[in-house]
Amino acid sequence: MEADMGQVIQFVSKSERERLRLIQEARAIYDSIFPSDPAGEQQDKAAIGRAAGGDAGNLA
Repeated sequence: MEADMGQVIQFVSKSERERLRLIQEARAIYDSIFPSDPAGEQQDKAAIGRAAGGDAGNLA
């Protein structure tokens, strides 16, 4: 078995792993409460643009 000399091993601290785990968990909770719906998002932007009296295409 030959070792791959181009491979880099990165050490991650325990606190960094915990931070990443918490971010992933929070993102999953957020997505379960506010599921992404690209069609609905476009409609929401258009409605906001109309309510503001502007062009929805200018919203970011």
